Amino acid sequence: MKSKTTILFDLDGTLIDSVPDLALAINHMLRELGRDEFSQESIRYWVGNGAPMLIKRALVGDVDVDDSLIDKELFDRATNIYMRAYHQYLSVATTTYPKVDSTLEELSKRGFKMAIVTNKPYEFVPPLLKNLNLDRYFDVIIGGDSCESKKPNPQMLECALRELNSSVKQSVMVGDSKNDILSAKSISMDSIALSYGYNYAEDISTYSPDVVVDNFDEILNIL
Repeated sequence: MKSKTTILFDLDGTLIDSVPDLALAINHMLRELGRDEFSQESIRYWVGNGAPMLIKRALVGDVDVDDSLIDKELFDRATNIYMRAYHQYLSVATTTYPKVDSTLEELSKRGFKMAIVTNKPYEFVPPLLKNLNLDRYFDVIIGGDSCESKKPNPQMLECALRELNSSVKQSVMVGDSKNDILSAKSISMDSIALSYGYNYAEDISTYSPDVVVDNFDEILNIL
């Protein structure tokens, strides 16, 4: 890991805890649709595959979704409501995890090229990073709609590497969910997994990342 020059970071569950605001937007959507709301902890287990899947999970009330059971007109209406609501609640209660800012600052001083690779829709990412004063650290931002496929497909990672002019061997993926680890593995990229965050209540070590850390600033001792 000491030879790495490039770091790809997931966002939600890795750098920031955005569940409080995602829950506000989802429950706003459900209220407008005349449906029951869910607790923040329930919604926490639905985060990680992008906004469309989060919306579908909220509509069925479960992490497992059968697309054939979701009415397209309802989904389209729900999506419009959710996207407006999340713009409204984007930075109400979202916070960075401990030591994220100071660690990114140190990595930047060391000269690492850094990118965000997230399944969150791109339109939310730059303003969110700016509101949290994290935007200055990242050379490239790849959102959930920046490429044809989302993580765990590796396409987003490959897009980031092209923009950074970096190779797989030079790079490492840092994330909290199986989507991050599986996407890195599929192109033989090293990965660092965070034991906190959002991983559908599964132990992230199950997916055999190269390293697992409990605290964000442990990355400084690895790279």
